[in-house]
Amino acid sequence: MKFGPVSPDEALGGTAVHSIRQGDLVLKKGALIGPKEVAALKAADVKEIVVARLEPGDVSEDQAAAEIAATVAGEGVRTDRAFTGRCNLFASTAGVLVVDKDAVDRLNRVDEAVTFATLSAYKPVVEGEMIATVKIIPFAVAVSGRDAAIAAASQSKPVIRIAPYKIRKIGVVSTLLPGLAQKVVDKTLRVMSDRIAPAGASIIAEKRVPHEQGALAKGIDEVMKAGAEMVVVFGASAIADRRDVIPAAVETVGGTIEHFGMPVDPGNLMLIGSARGLPVIGAPGCARSPKENGFDWVLMRMLAGIPVGRADITGMGVGGLLMEIVTRPQPREEKAPEKGRRIAAVVLAAGRSTRMGAINKLIAEIGGKPLVRIAAEQALASHASPVIVVTGHEKEKVESALKGLNVRFVRNPDYAEGLGTSLKAGIAAVPENADGAIVCLGDMPHVDAKLIDRLLAAFDPERGALVVVPTIEGRRGNPVVWARRFFPDLMAIGGDIGARHLIGSYGEAVTEVAVKGEAALTDIDTPESLSAVKAEIERA
Repeated sequence: MKFGPVSPDEALGGTAVHSIRQGDLVLKKGALIGPKEVAALKAADVKEIVVARLEPGDVSEDQAAAEIAATVAGEGVRTDRAFTGRCNLFASTAGVLVVDKDAVDRLNRVDEAVTFATLSAYKPVVEGEMIATVKIIPFAVAVSGRDAAIAAASQSKPVIRIAPYKIRKIGVVSTLLPGLAQKVVDKTLRVMSDRIAPAGASIIAEKRVPHEQGALAKGIDEVMKAGAEMVVVFGASAIADRRDVIPAAVETVGGTIEHFGMPVDPGNLMLIGSARGLPVIGAPGCARSPKENGFDWVLMRMLAGIPVGRADITGMGVGGLLMEIVTRPQPREEKAPEKGRRIAAVVLAAGRSTRMGAINKLIAEIGGKPLVRIAAEQALASHASPVIVVTGHEKEKVESALKGLNVRFVRNPDYAEGLGTSLKAGIAAVPENADGAIVCLGDMPHVDAKLIDRLLAAFDPERGALVVVPTIEGRRGNPVVWARRFFPDLMAIGGDIGARHLIGSYGEAVTEVAVKGEAALTDIDTPESLSAVKAEIERA
């Protein structure tokens, strides 16, 4: 290929190497120079332009890209029209992307002019999704380079293909233990249904049985007889050993265990096996969450009929750390803090009380005390320390209502923008030596020191209890204890948004404390609710 600067007249028939913008002239890179372009270059007073010209023995970039792409494409893959030296490849069906990595590497080593890039191997893809691209770097490549690339790709046909989903009918068996709420199993099934829906699969049989070998074996047998093509077991207790309940039950129905454990986190405690010719998965606890984890990696391959054995599992370590594992202990000092200690209280008292009309509810009195003082006194009476009060609207009045109390004030200048800004200001003020914070609302007079201390006592990072939430008959309330590792997330919240969505995002780190009464749910937002709570408290 000829390459270099020439005059506009000499550029005729060449390809523009660079874009040119001069006056009214706009000539894009890769444009073929014809008589019209030559005239425009002259009119714009362009004296010199860099062009490329094919020589005998060259193949144009588009032709080379298209021919190489056609060679690497296998089942379930279609190629687009090559343009500017690039030919994109797309999935023509939903499935799992299968890539021959050695073939891709071999192809990319043939000639620096030829490149081939793909999505990650075994990625689930949908119909129409772009999965790879062939790009020719210069405007042409030697025939010998093109031929060598095609020969390299031909050694391992197909280099890239889509394994379509084959398994459609899933049987799920959930084991139960005292304390495992039915709503947890219900949620797990919803998450599982959503997870397999892109594969066109569904749960066709579901059993809930005691966490005991015989009962589980019977449940597995029943879902198989119902027509399941794959069985997934969600244990009430994680698998701890090959001799544990789940693997023992698989063997009881005549199955075998292929492998237990995997170097993917989340997902370590996963088991794969088979029974009566059908795949069986003992799901890790993280499979109850919709977030990507090791379970996804194995499940989607199996749904596409791709065998997954011990060698496949043990080869997943590189890239297997998918996320920070929030339930894992963080590095700490040699002496671990005692359970429930070093938790600050953040009392949010900056709001404008817009639904109260002209009344600032935080300084409205109940039983002779301002509402905000009741909240602050209960926080001070608990084991939380220090107590930080976030002020904003009518700052002076709120601080006056708390006169004489050993609290730290922090002002939120952006209080008018909503709750999220007050949460950010309060968390930012928590001392560095605190392990976490309990976020209290200044308008919840029924929340007392006893409730706060119950929540603090449940906070246990070593056991994965990093977020502690009170619940009343399944409904979550306030206040909430947050481990320090969530502070960046809390401080990223803006506007009039609380942290409830974070609780949903980190379900594996949440511990619920069941409480009686309505204390954790009762806040004051209207004059009517203030009157009702005031009458109730003053009667007591």
